[in-house]
Amino acid sequence: MAVPVPPPFSGLAHRRPAAAPAILLAATLVPFLGGCSFDLGSWGSDNEKPKAVVQAPAADTSARSVSDAQGYTTRGQVLAKSGKTEEALAEFDHALVLDPYNAQALYGRGLIHQGEKRHQQAIEDFTAANGLTPQRAEPLLARATSYLALDKAKEAAADLDEAVQADPNNAPAWATRGLVHERLGDKVKAAASYNRAIMLRPKDEASRSGLARVGG
Repeated sequence: MAVPVPPPFSGLAHRRPAAAPAILLAATLVPFLGGCSFDLGSWGSDNEKPKAVVQAPAADTSARSVSDAQGYTTRGQVLAKSGKTEEALAEFDHALVLDPYNAQALYGRGLIHQGEKRHQQAIEDFTAANGLTPQRAEPLLARATSYLALDKAKEAAADLDEAVQADPNNAPAWATRGLVHERLGDKVKAAASYNRAIMLRPKDEASRSGLARVGG
């Protein structure tokens, strides 16, 4: 299964050229990737935005832009969940024109790029989303997935180490961390990660299989 990622935050809404075909992941990765969702809940709230946006000179205009951007983001999420990725991508692009600091739109656009194997673009968007909401595990898990698709296991491991610190109860992050450290040859870290994933999600057969492989 291939996986996508976003680029450093640019605040641009135009689409970049598609990246070269991503390296396919081993079939063992498939069961671990159920943790990414287009619904980011409270993401994009005013208290998570940089002060520059909150203190913009034209307060009324700025507030309307942010509100309109959230509307585009919500529509993009609905379209993405319905499989209408091109329409969803256009909505996320519109949102980011109005509000370049919309973490939900960045994350949603990154997931679409990821799903279409444009991993470098996905990594850039996830990087931007993570910069705006560093306390969230989702962008880190998503970026790690794209790094894996590009055969960059060390970068993925660093993201997953940070993700489980941000959210110690994120079972998909622990499961994917186990897989990454298994690929890196660190059976101790892999076993510890698989065990934590199983503790959080007892029916996680993929993690149980991983644990058996590393002798945990």
